[in-house]
Amino acid sequence: MSLGGARFTGFTWRPLGRRNPVVAGLDLVIEPGERVLLVGPSGAGKSTLLYGLAGALGTTIAGELSGTAEVEGRLGLLLQNPADAIVAERMGRDVAFGPENAGMSRAEIWSRVDEALASVGLTYGRDHFSAALSGGEQQRLALAGVLAMRPDVLLLDEPTSMLDSDTSASVRDAILSAAEGRTLLIVEHRIEPWLDHVDRVVVLSADGSIVSDGTVQAFLDGPPPAGVWMPGMATPTPLDLPADLVAPDVDALSIAATDVSVELVTRTLRGMQRTQALTGLTAAITPGRTTAFTGPSGAGKSTALAVLGGLLKPNGGTVTPELRRWRSPRLAGAVGWVPQNPEHGFLTSTVGDEVRHSARKLGREVDVDRVLEVFGLGRFATSNPYRLSGGEQRRLALASALAHRPGVVLLDEPTVGQDPSTWAAVVGWITAARSTDATVALSTHDADLPIDAEHRMRDGVVA
Repeated sequence: MSLGGARFTGFTWRPLGRRNPVVAGLDLVIEPGERVLLVGPSGAGKSTLLYGLAGALGTTIAGELSGTAEVEGRLGLLLQNPADAIVAERMGRDVAFGPENAGMSRAEIWSRVDEALASVGLTYGRDHFSAALSGGEQQRLALAGVLAMRPDVLLLDEPTSMLDSDTSASVRDAILSAAEGRTLLIVEHRIEPWLDHVDRVVVLSADGSIVSDGTVQAFLDGPPPAGVWMPGMATPTPLDLPADLVAPDVDALSIAATDVSVELVTRTLRGMQRTQALTGLTAAITPGRTTAFTGPSGAGKSTALAVLGGLLKPNGGTVTPELRRWRSPRLAGAVGWVPQNPEHGFLTSTVGDEVRHSARKLGREVDVDRVLEVFGLGRFATSNPYRLSGGEQRRLALASALAHRPGVVLLDEPTVGQDPSTWAAVVGWITAARSTDATVALSTHDADLPIDAEHRMRDGVVA
């Protein structure tokens, strides 16, 4: 195999605790210098193939592996969850990690660090704390770490999924520039912006088998594959859900923020950093409406949700009612919150127990099987939450936060990593909650979401 090539031969992977393999008997060859777009439904095994090439399966990730996944040359892997890739407390040190381990000179290391940070639009400086970045900014930091290595093979798992359209375009340009003459394997759900820049499209089915493999034109001319966001396709119709499954079990609340400022403090053993996340935020969310906080990554969207939900104490201004003063059981019963990193909320060892957990603690009844079926997770009831794909984990986080039917629904990037069918399920629950007079607020870059009110944010301020 020439430098930069990759090959799967009889590749089969079954995660620990799962009855059936994610991918079985797969054969695939990627030639050196090829740019390949890997697409398919949520949970089809796209990320699994990247992990296989990186040598993570059966070592870092437990399960049964057979067949081979081979790559020739140095590879760079961007994980779907960027927080999993961050290894240092400061941005510069994080990006330097790879070049340092490759034994490069100090001058070469810092030259590459500065070039990589600039290419992804992170201008805070080398000493900015990694933990002080937003989710979208952490995604760019993780990408900078990959680009600094100038690998022969770039493996990128949804590299722009958490970014606004303008930032996505600039990051995509940086990737394509870095990939010049190199092998590129990209996993994405929103594929249209990539089609002009790849040589080949490989489509996986829901069972992890290859259903299509060919040129971009052949892909576009062929029948639309299931579970793929095709260019120009109509926005999916949200799933129609019954009110008894979604309607609030408690009174919904109107929540108002007036001139709210929030300063986030990041502390480590080596120091402290203050970041002004919100400045003078005035916004309201009310029953029977879906309110969206939009804007570029790092604009303060997640912070706005957290302060409205009583999860953060403001440094100035007022939030009414002051949910942060409520006792935990009362707050959990009233507010369903899904963080940007869904796995941060997992508390149990099975998917079914995860959905049941909050309801049981609150003394409420929940039909676990019905909820799991809505989110396409029924077959995973006895699986460990950490054995799910990124998109499946996000849907599980939604299910576990909302199954007990809170009156306030706060969702941070709820549609990231979803195919058209699972997007329809997620948006169906959001729409049904709003229709049954829940108070719904979300942070999003998704222009297809149906919303009633929008707060456009930039640099912690509502524009």
